[in-house]
Amino acid sequence: MRPDDHDNPSPALRADGRPKLVGVLARVLLPVILIAIGIVGYGKLSVKKPEPSPPRPAPKAIEARVKELNREDYQILVSSQGLVRAHSQVNLTSQVSGRIQTIHPQFEEGAFFKEGDILLELDPIDFQVNVVSADAQAAQAKLALDQEKARAEQARLDWKDLGYTDEPSELVRREPQLNAARQNLALAQARQASALRDQERSRIAAPFDGRVLTRIIGVGQTIGGSTPLGTIFATDYSEVRLPVSTRQLSDLTLPEDTTDPALPITLQDGLAENPELEWEARILRTEGALDASTLELFAIARIQDPYGLESEKSPLRVGQPVSADIPGRILKDVFVIPRDAVSSLSRIRLVDPESLRLKTARIKLLHSDNENIIFQDPGIEDGALLVMTRLVYAPDGGMIFIIEDTLLDESESAELPPEKGKEAVKK
Repeated sequence: MRPDDHDNPSPALRADGRPKLVGVLARVLLPVILIAIGIVGYGKLSVKKPEPSPPRPAPKAIEARVKELNREDYQILVSSQGLVRAHSQVNLTSQVSGRIQTIHPQFEEGAFFKEGDILLELDPIDFQVNVVSADAQAAQAKLALDQEKARAEQARLDWKDLGYTDEPSELVRREPQLNAARQNLALAQARQASALRDQERSRIAAPFDGRVLTRIIGVGQTIGGSTPLGTIFATDYSEVRLPVSTRQLSDLTLPEDTTDPALPITLQDGLAENPELEWEARILRTEGALDASTLELFAIARIQDPYGLESEKSPLRVGQPVSADIPGRILKDVFVIPRDAVSSLSRIRLVDPESLRLKTARIKLLHSDNENIIFQDPGIEDGALLVMTRLVYAPDGGMIFIIEDTLLDESESAELPPEKGKEAVKK
């Protein structure tokens, strides 16, 4: 040690020889602070800067089929159905008694006949005997009358020969005998006519143009005046009873009587799924009372020449079910849309033809049928586009891409870029 070391002590040491506190703290804390700063700086410098998020995509358009709406006049059609019935169906009976000798082909089941055609004949022997007997009685009564006339003339001459100048009495002129002879002749002639008529009635003729429904007798059977022979019906025209609900009567103007104007309708086959056969008919009248069980009013429609005997149309048989749409009143300036386009809450979805934006509208029903909904709405303009595709979670204001029917089914939906939707062509 140098001599001056004791004379000049270190600045870090106090006068008593211990190190100063500030120097110790500086030597301890300075490294710690430097280490902490390094750790913090490393942590900040080692963290990667986050990449910027991509821009939010533009809203996509929804594919949908649409239909252009335009106001039109719509005629209400009330659907109904019924069974064809013959307007005149009777049980054929004989007016005389006898044994059936001949049944003609016109009296077979299903056969057609004309008025006056002979359907069957009875054994003529008894009728011929009655005619001969009636002729004999008529001849005898005629002879008796001639004899009484001769006696009366002889009595008149005898009265003059006896010199009487006054008028003879009726008894002298044999007026009572003459009257009796005349009445006997009239009775004999009536019996003669009756015998001839019965002889004619032994050949049973058709009372009208018609067709045989059933035949219940056979050759050799003995029948009486009230024995049913079969059932026949007329074929000049048929009728159909068409029921109409009371709540639909306000939509129709039906003729109450045959003097009112007839209402033309078209009948279709009620058995065919896609009926192609049609028959023209006319509603001529309605029944006078509502049906007690259904509270329906029946309209009576007539079909001329139902079997096509005078035309080439297909036959419309008795008992065949038919359907008809009865024309009613006309609704003016209404929108007619398919039922599928309306939700259960009477809502429809519309597309603005300019912006192709979606919006919702509520409608008030005027009338409906099996396929269409008819309504009026002054807030909807002609040319608006009705959405025909069922859209799920499609908000109002969304962009719509209009497609053709052949591109997408009703139950499908898809999303396309909005720029394609703007380029869509309205169909």
